[in-house]
Amino acid sequence: MLSIKNISKSFIQRGMVLDNLSLDVVKGDSIAIMGPSGSGKTTLMNIIGLLDKPDSGDIIFRGASIANFKEDESANYRNQNIGFVFQEHLLLPYLSISDNIFLPLLATKHSKEEISAKEQYINELMIKTGISDLRYKYPQRISGGEAQRASLVRALANSPSILLADEPTGSLDAGNADKMGELLLEMNSQYGITIILATHSSDLAKKMSKILHLEGGKLIV
Repeated sequence: MLSIKNISKSFIQRGMVLDNLSLDVVKGDSIAIMGPSGSGKTTLMNIIGLLDKPDSGDIIFRGASIANFKEDESANYRNQNIGFVFQEHLLLPYLSISDNIFLPLLATKHSKEEISAKEQYINELMIKTGISDLRYKYPQRISGGEAQRASLVRALANSPSILLADEPTGSLDAGNADKMGELLLEMNSQYGITIILATHSSDLAKKMSKILHLEGGKLIV
């Protein structure tokens, strides 16, 4: 599904962060990328999501190079194929939980039939994640764990091929972190969503089918 081919990325203040790094991702994979702060985990996630560009190397998605996509092409790729979950939930405070979750659907035109199917799918996800009763509440009125679950459903609203989760349990207590890990596994097994996550948590990483370590700009098994 996705191949990262010999990418490198450096920053003036940090120097080389990713050094001739390669990664092959198969549909249905669940991959944990571990490494200390500053090792380049977020940089790699941003490159996979086309939020940043590598200095060199290539990104192949479903057989086609996407590394040199223009901004509108990158936005279209993200909207159709990528879901993002970050350490902070990033829910908009002036929108209800339901409106936050449905927001990604506004980026693309859909038929009435498509909207109906997506509404059914999202309602199913809200039930599975235990936030169905929170749909009319606002982010400041729910707990951190509930907000993070809402951000997961929002990330899955457009049925992405790949879910990128950057420290998704970093701001959660142990109980909620475990729930989030189990939800990620369920999304992977039940819906076939490919998961790539960056984490410091060995407990979360162990739930994934593959664990890779980012050291010296390279991925090590």
